[in-house]
Amino acid sequence: MSEKEKNKEIENIETQISESSNKQETVEKEIIENIKNEPVTEKENTDSTKTTVSQPEKDEHSETLKETPNIDYSQLTELELISELKSIIHSKPVQQIKDTVENIKNEFNLKFQEGLEKNKESFLAEGGNIIDFYYTTPEKKEFDSFYYHYKDKRSTYYKNLQKDQKANLIKREEIIEELKSLFNAKENTSTIYKRFRDIQERWFETGSIPRDKYNTVWNNYHHHVENFYDILHLDREFRDRNFKQNLEHKLRLIGRAEELTKEENNNKAFRELQMLHKMWKEEIGPVAKEFSDDIWEKFSAATKIIHDKRNEYLEEQEKVAEKNVDLKIELINSITSLTENAKNKGHQTWQNTIKKVQELRDQFFESGKVPRSKNKEIWNSFKEATRNFNKEKNAFYKGQKKEQFDNLAKKKELIKVAQDNKDGDDFETLTPLMKKIQADWKKIGHVPRKDSDKIWKEFKAICNHYFDRLHSQKDEANKEEFANFEAKKTFLESLKSLTLEGDHSKDVETITSKIKEWKGLGRVPYTKKNIEQDFNKTLDTLFEKLDVDKKQIELIKFENKLNSFVSEEDDRKLKNEEFFISKKVGEIKNEIRQLENNLLFFKHVKDDNPMVKDVHKNISKQKENLNTWIEKLKKVRVVRKG
Repeated sequence: MSEKEKNKEIENIETQISESSNKQETVEKEIIENIKNEPVTEKENTDSTKTTVSQPEKDEHSETLKETPNIDYSQLTELELISELKSIIHSKPVQQIKDTVENIKNEFNLKFQEGLEKNKESFLAEGGNIIDFYYTTPEKKEFDSFYYHYKDKRSTYYKNLQKDQKANLIKREEIIEELKSLFNAKENTSTIYKRFRDIQERWFETGSIPRDKYNTVWNNYHHHVENFYDILHLDREFRDRNFKQNLEHKLRLIGRAEELTKEENNNKAFRELQMLHKMWKEEIGPVAKEFSDDIWEKFSAATKIIHDKRNEYLEEQEKVAEKNVDLKIELINSITSLTENAKNKGHQTWQNTIKKVQELRDQFFESGKVPRSKNKEIWNSFKEATRNFNKEKNAFYKGQKKEQFDNLAKKKELIKVAQDNKDGDDFETLTPLMKKIQADWKKIGHVPRKDSDKIWKEFKAICNHYFDRLHSQKDEANKEEFANFEAKKTFLESLKSLTLEGDHSKDVETITSKIKEWKGLGRVPYTKKNIEQDFNKTLDTLFEKLDVDKKQIELIKFENKLNSFVSEEDDRKLKNEEFFISKKVGEIKNEIRQLENNLLFFKHVKDDNPMVKDVHKNISKQKENLNTWIEKLKKVRVVRKG
């Protein structure tokens, strides 16, 4: 055969291989990528490795698929975001963290921008020129440092990957050339076969190559493997041995695939099936023609079962995911509603809202995945809702903080007033003042937490100092009051046994002097006030023994009553007494006026008329009564001015 004819034949073979490969690629995509739920029908060629020539599934070099985020980075502080970024960069492959890093970066920039705007506002409010404004933070510098490290690390990784792929491409091309050289080898069959097996092992150990070269290189390699079997007509013994080994390997793959049909974890089964197909396609050579169709049908049958089970599982998951969309939207709307309801409300409302929102956030993350097509939309809506909540919450507590500083200033003023008066001796004046200061303190709201304990302790110490002094003074006064009580008890016993002489004038004078003496004994404890009632009853008994003018007795009793009020230092009772007597005087005057008006009806009636006489008698009586009340009024006013 001429060289031209050989080249022509090789071209025809390559064309056939390419067509077969394209068909098989379609089948593999249906199985591995799970695009279509169709039976696998493509067969394996008897004599050659008719396997799919396509770029392998995502490997260690590929970017990870985007999944529903399980961390709400909007809830983290700048320092926490820095820590999270640092941890991810150092713990995970750089090619698998792009989306996560960008999410962290976006959240950090949002928080930094808030600080920037706040400082810009303050800068301009103070009269600064926008041209001169500059803002950064140590946190921003630290974050940028880690982010630039990540970018550099990622760039280096892909540069090295590209470099390695180019090197692997050269290695694979060299291996192909080495494989082609076997066609003209002069060694014996055994040696050539060993060289062939070594070439195969080195081929499979060589790493990935550029994607755009993948199909061409794999087609070329398999073409020359086929030539090794078909064109050079290797010794049948070695060929059969190779077919046998390949058959054993593929039967083991079939066995494992059939085991995977019973695996409950569909994702686990599918992932392992992908590896089995990769091994079948890329690592194991052809088998004898009589076994080829049978083993491929068995492998395809197991593949279809796993494929169908996964499709069914995915359909169920999709239904669940669709329901999760409604649930997550409801949770997002609830967060938005709670945020709106909390506006312009107080601290307690916000505390309750914070608790409820946290519960809703937990439910959001626990509610499962949503369809990939809606994942980004749902996640952005959730972030927006939580971000608005945090914005409103922070705005409220920012206002609270200003109010707390105002409250701190007010409480410091009260402390100053209390401090200035805590050592005063005018307890009668200062005690109401100190009590008012305490009442005002309670009315003032919260102060910054860092100052709360300090100023409370200071205020409490001042108040305790004053009231301890007050109680000490009262204790001394109480000792005196108890001594007065004992003296009045003794005096009262002697008064009860007092014998009157029968001389009205002297007896009145004696009783009056006893009243003055009783008054001079001083105040008694509040709990012993009943002794005053006993004294008044004793006086009533003594007065009953006297044939004295009732008005005089009434006034003497009234003076004693006033003296009791004075001894108690109770101006309120004196004031009430004055009001009562004034009202009584007015009522009597009105009664007299009415009686005098009634006499006009009897102006033509004689004075000795019984009815007329009764009216005159009543007027006279009321005037006497009026004089008594007027005397009482004079006495109570003298005492009050006193």
